Amino acid sequence: MITPLEIQNKEFKRGIRGYKEDEVDEFLDQIMIDYEKLYKENIELKDKLEAAHHQMDQYKGIEETLKNTLIVAQNAAEDVRASAHKKSELIIQEAESKAGDIIAKAHREVEDIRNEFESTKKQMQIFKTRFRTLLQSQLDSLIESSDELVEENQDSQTA
Repeated sequence: MITPLEIQNKEFKRGIRGYKEDEVDEFLDQIMIDYEKLYKENIELKDKLEAAHHQMDQYKGIEETLKNTLIVAQNAAEDVRASAHKKSELIIQEAESKAGDIIAKAHREVEDIRNEFESTKKQMQIFKTRFRTLLQSQLDSLIESSDELVEENQDSQTA
């Protein structure tokens, strides 16, 4: 590619009926200025393009990192969810086991209370029977005593 400096330093041979040297020089100066602008603009655009490619590569790297991070996060979330599910199942099983133990204990206590009630009921029945027997015996004894007194009283009145 031709550089602006090469355009500036270019010299043409002179011919017999050549172009006017001032017009050619002026035209070459104008071309050199325009070409220099285009040349610099081309270099700037190449630099910008290179920077854009570099930035795009960085974004691709970031995108890949984000994809991997998202996958790791999804896996971690699944692991946490699965762990929480297992833990909840264990808590439920433990609660059901404790509930079963509490119910069994309550049934035993109810059974113990029933047995104690039955025992107390039997003791009360025995007590009633003994008390009735005692009262009957005392009543019989009183009746005998009273009959003896009445007989003694009658014997003492007849005598």
